[in-house]
Amino acid sequence: MILGNTTAEEFLASYWQQQPLLIRAAMPDYRSPISADELAGLALEEEVESRLVRCADSQWSLRHGPFVAEDFLSLPEQDWTLLVQGVDLWVPQVQELLKRFDFLPPWRLDDIMVSFACPGGSVGPHFDQYDVFLLQVEGQRRWQIGPTCTSQTPLQPDSVLRIVADFSAQQEWVLDPGDMLYLPPGVSHWGVAQSECLTFSIGFRSPSIADMLGDLAVELITQGYDKHYRDPQLIPGMAATEIDPAFVAQAKTQLWQAINDDDLIADWFARFMTATKYPELEHMTEEQRYAAVRGKRYFNGDCVDDALQ
Repeated sequence: MILGNTTAEEFLASYWQQQPLLIRAAMPDYRSPISADELAGLALEEEVESRLVRCADSQWSLRHGPFVAEDFLSLPEQDWTLLVQGVDLWVPQVQELLKRFDFLPPWRLDDIMVSFACPGGSVGPHFDQYDVFLLQVEGQRRWQIGPTCTSQTPLQPDSVLRIVADFSAQQEWVLDPGDMLYLPPGVSHWGVAQSECLTFSIGFRSPSIADMLGDLAVELITQGYDKHYRDPQLIPGMAATEIDPAFVAQAKTQLWQAINDDDLIADWFARFMTATKYPELEHMTEEQRYAAVRGKRYFNGDCVDDALQ
């Protein structure tokens, strides 16, 4: 069990989306199926999403891949980080790691990002809007944990990265190979490599409500939903520039009626949450996303049958 002395029940009840959890020796015997050089090789590919972050004289810089080999040859010996998204989609041995998180719904998983950092390498103090497990695979990384942030949290101005301004650490740990740190959404954190290191970030999907509503609207259009707005009962006093509260209530009611269909929402949600991360690369990668709901099975954003076997 990768949660150490914490049971799955305890983790879900007390930590998941609530508070950080440090797990010493979560996977003490795990060996990376991808080397730093192989990771850099992936970052040369046009289809692979990658970033290179550096910090010099307190100034952050960010470059997006694909890179060329000369880009890495010209780097200094410290203070930079290479991050490659979706490594599990390209390396089946990395994808195997996801099976260790079977205490969480598989359709909630997003991808495994692998980062290589030289001493001092970091992406700065920041926060994410998704759950993440940070598995230290090689070398050491020092993690500082700060307060929970929101969209109103001040960020450093004129920064290419979303660096939290005035970050203050409340907890601090150095992770060794095999150690793992769970962070819920919004918790600010700052990881700095103490030596050359590899860190695997197992991230979970966390779409914004705005994105969900936008996708649901497309689904309603696709399903041919053609009802139109209708007024509430009008009275003469409503003939004014000021919108009467009755109109607002009517709009709210009609919108709710449009989505108050359990079968529609279940089918849409299953498709939405199993949609592939990179649809244009589906034929090239190992991406496989499954879910089942209301007697139907879904695979990579499509309903594949109407009866569970």
